Amino acid sequence: MPMIRRIGILLALCLLSSTANANLTIEITRGSDRALPIGVVPFEQASNASEDVAQIIQYDLERSGYFEPLERDAMFEQPTRADDVAFGPWRSLDVRYLVVGNVDETADGVEVTAALMDISGQRRMLTERVTTQKNDLRSAAHYLSDQIFEAITDIRGAFSTRIAYVTANGVGDDIQFALHVADSDGRNSQEILSSDQPILSPAWSPDGEKLAYVSFESGRPAIYVQQVTSGQRVELTSFEGINSAPSWSPDGRRLAMSLSKDGQPEIYIMNLADRSLTRITNNSSIDTEPSWAPDGRSLLFTSDRSGGPQIYRHSLTGQETQRLTFTGNYNARGRFSPDGDAIFLIHRTDSGYQVARQDLSSDRLVVLSDSSQDESPSVAPNGTMVIFATQRGGSGVLSAVSADGRSSFRLPSPQGDVREPAWSPFMD
Repeated sequence: MPMIRRIGILLALCLLSSTANANLTIEITRGSDRALPIGVVPFEQASNASEDVAQIIQYDLERSGYFEPLERDAMFEQPTRADDVAFGPWRSLDVRYLVVGNVDETADGVEVTAALMDISGQRRMLTERVTTQKNDLRSAAHYLSDQIFEAITDIRGAFSTRIAYVTANGVGDDIQFALHVADSDGRNSQEILSSDQPILSPAWSPDGEKLAYVSFESGRPAIYVQQVTSGQRVELTSFEGINSAPSWSPDGRRLAMSLSKDGQPEIYIMNLADRSLTRITNNSSIDTEPSWAPDGRSLLFTSDRSGGPQIYRHSLTGQETQRLTFTGNYNARGRFSPDGDAIFLIHRTDSGYQVARQDLSSDRLVVLSDSSQDESPSVAPNGTMVIFATQRGGSGVLSAVSADGRSSFRLPSPQGDVREPAWSPFMD
């Protein structure tokens, strides 16, 4: 197989089958054996409310892999306020934490209140109130999930973040591609771009307001940057040959990319203020898939300079280039963990192409996923999960696996293929 399998994968998108609904539905595929037992009691809210707030919180906590929610039919009582919680019965159900709450109408919308109870410690850990509109209960629920998650784990919750992904609608030569943005659980999907040519490699700006991506709409690949809310966009590059793999610097002022305008694909950095280009690599090999370190001082990239695809790190201060991966003969699409201590990548094993994590201090590589055709990993901004594209039943789906590999979930579309996921930064 050629070194840059990804280039072949991108062209193969033309064979994607149809998709009728861009909203994705979560399927928990593997739970962690270290998950904490928690109960999320149905909130007191009007029966005609647009969303079941407690159910959304329960799904959020479950897909994180950190919690194992108690089923509702196992709850022999359902308090909705902290003062009504009797700790003894919940201890008998081996529940460690309990979430109760209510949704009240206000003059301007609704107020959602949630309380987190420590059953073992017999105390209230957290009370949160959110005022929102009736049609925005999902956002309120994700916010409450973030607060609950952080109160228990001391890790910032990422449920209020978003994901971008690409779908394809049609068959054969009649395919419509679309770029979508959705909540982190795949719901509230919005199409922000459609084209009869492939759309590839979406990448979020650090402020979460823009997406860079590759589009073939002009007949050859070009890199664009688009405002998510307004849809306003600009074309940044359309050189002869390859224009691919845009990656934002942590300060949002530069884009790393792979261009072949001077021959072989090489890594370049564009200063977005004046669109000037700085060439980073210069050799006869294929260099692609750049990704920034959290501190902005170095780049990961994939290169075949050692004979097969491996991940390298280039220091932007010292200009040294160091090979990072040595396990196996195929390692590509490296992405840093938010703390910079590890990288997530696609590693080829006897089972196929799988998501893996390599700790940078020990160089130990651990395979995380149990599928075999994985690609395009993207790390949650809190570092707890990795979302990626894979195949199931001949169709492309999105999957996610925890950073320790102990839990996973899938976000399939009702029909057709979904590709190219990108997890947003925190939406501050």
